[in-house]
Amino acid sequence: MEKAATRGSDGEVGGRRELETVVVRFAGDSGDGIQLTGGQFTQVTALAGNDLTTFPDFPAEIRAPTGTTYGISTFQINFGGRRIMTAGDRPDVLVALNPAALKVNLADLAPGDQIITDAGAYTERNLRKAGYGANPLEDGSLKKYRVIPIEISKLTLEAVKPVGISQKDGLRCKNLWTLGLIYWLYDRDRQPTIEWLHRKFEGRPELAEANVAALNAGHAYGETVELEGEVKGFAVRQAQIEPGLYRNVTGGEALSWGLVAGAELAGLKLFLGSYPITPASTLLHLLARLKHFGVVTFQAEDEMAAICAAIGASYAGGIGVTSSSGPGIALKAEALGLAISAELPLVVVNTQRAGPSTGLPTKTEQSDLFQAVFGRNADSPLAVIAARSPADCFEVGVEAIRIATRHMTPVMVLSDGYIANASEPWLIPDVGDFAFEPPKFHTEPDGFQPYLRDPDNLARVWAIPGTPGIEHRVGGIEKDHDTGNISYDPANHQRMTDVRAEKVARIADDLPLQTPEIGEASGRMAVVGWGSTFGAIGRAVINLRAEGYEVSQIHLRHIWPLPRNLGELLAGFDSVLVAEMNTGQLKMLLRGQFLVPAEGLNKVTGQPFKISEIEFAVRTRLEKEDERSRVR
Repeated sequence: MEKAATRGSDGEVGGRRELETVVVRFAGDSGDGIQLTGGQFTQVTALAGNDLTTFPDFPAEIRAPTGTTYGISTFQINFGGRRIMTAGDRPDVLVALNPAALKVNLADLAPGDQIITDAGAYTERNLRKAGYGANPLEDGSLKKYRVIPIEISKLTLEAVKPVGISQKDGLRCKNLWTLGLIYWLYDRDRQPTIEWLHRKFEGRPELAEANVAALNAGHAYGETVELEGEVKGFAVRQAQIEPGLYRNVTGGEALSWGLVAGAELAGLKLFLGSYPITPASTLLHLLARLKHFGVVTFQAEDEMAAICAAIGASYAGGIGVTSSSGPGIALKAEALGLAISAELPLVVVNTQRAGPSTGLPTKTEQSDLFQAVFGRNADSPLAVIAARSPADCFEVGVEAIRIATRHMTPVMVLSDGYIANASEPWLIPDVGDFAFEPPKFHTEPDGFQPYLRDPDNLARVWAIPGTPGIEHRVGGIEKDHDTGNISYDPANHQRMTDVRAEKVARIADDLPLQTPEIGEASGRMAVVGWGSTFGAIGRAVINLRAEGYEVSQIHLRHIWPLPRNLGELLAGFDSVLVAEMNTGQLKMLLRGQFLVPAEGLNKVTGQPFKISEIEFAVRTRLEKEDERSRVR
């Protein structure tokens, strides 16, 4: 598992115990600034040269009653001196700012893990709201953990008292006091956060001063109080990563920039028509800030208007993009069929969340694969691709626009709540390295018909309305294959249905062959995944191979059409295990397409896979196979 491990000849650096990796989780009420705290810790950790992955986890309620388990927000970060592939199975250190935060997260801890908590928050009222019958700091229920109770609220108020702010504003600084303590514990630099606080509160210098005072006080507390016995804190060595210019990105940021880069490479104006929905709203917020790249954003009155506006943008010669989550994608389905019938380029971003219906709006899942591939009336094929990590979203954004414009088809991009909100270091690429052929608009009136096709990929011509001599119309009613005029002819409908399917199938000829991410191209077992399971599967396979297991990782970016050699690749393994956060949708797709006897490892808890869950599943299946072989 991605857990802390000591490194170094003597196990210490400057009096600090050296760790290879460590997982920290901050937890508190949604109004405690948990995400801000985690974000700042992430920034300084990236500047320190560690590799990292984060997992922000939000409550669904806009503002649950303070101190209740319904309103707990968490932020987990896994960082270290090696390649970090997940946010970690469980925290080594839990920072719980109240009893409810402790109660919600305690089950994820192992004996010996560390708990830092605000002792002053364990009042009778707060304990009752959290569902405790007795104070866990006093009843012995936490004896298997290393508990450090600190009067965080009291010490914060003492630290900010000289600034002269109100007690209410002073208590809001307790997250910075805690952050200062964690900075000391892991030898982080406070200066970037101090500079950020002065920028953030430029108009309220007293608040900047108070937060800086709290940050410094928490750091000083760690310096002067023995928290770890003889060892004063920890040191985490720098990661050995590929040289280059990096920045920390969330999946939402990387996808928005990838879409803009794709539009620039295509020489097109980017238009986003969207309607707010958790967790997809981030894309609208981010692209709205990029007007200087010619981006136009439109917050529509509903999901249908959003996608129809995007289709109009593509019809007019731009690249239309629309975004939503599963329930909103369902509302867009009819208009998406229009884009398929009209054969216009369109990018549809589905940031998946747990369902069905409203489901768990702030939790992650991968249950929209069938919706993406099949979720429209009639035979309505389109391309589907999936991002595997926050940084990968940039390339996926570029690839979506490349496929949409080259093949004149809608493309659905599958992300999820985990990818959209999580962050990791991103090696900034040279956009000129992307192989991208800009689309060519049809301008010659001689012999023009709107459904003239490229004989190689069957993409129809793209003609901008109003171009002299090639005025035309397209729509949702079936069209004649040759003229594009409305047609109710049965044989023509059969022909057009076949052509639309074949056009999307030929996209596979334009895709790279599928290769294993880790391991050989044949063997005992392939663990297949897509989307955000990439890191957990990858680390599990690395660990299992180190133990001698013959296992490989295959991870799909292109979901529909599937890579043309995938069936042959899967057939080279004795068994195929498909790990996904649904009840087996990719497994069924692979079984149906290639007749491989794939098995599923499925999880729908609203939480990402743990590395240990995948390791256990692989070991169990391989050991059962060994047992059956011995019996035979």
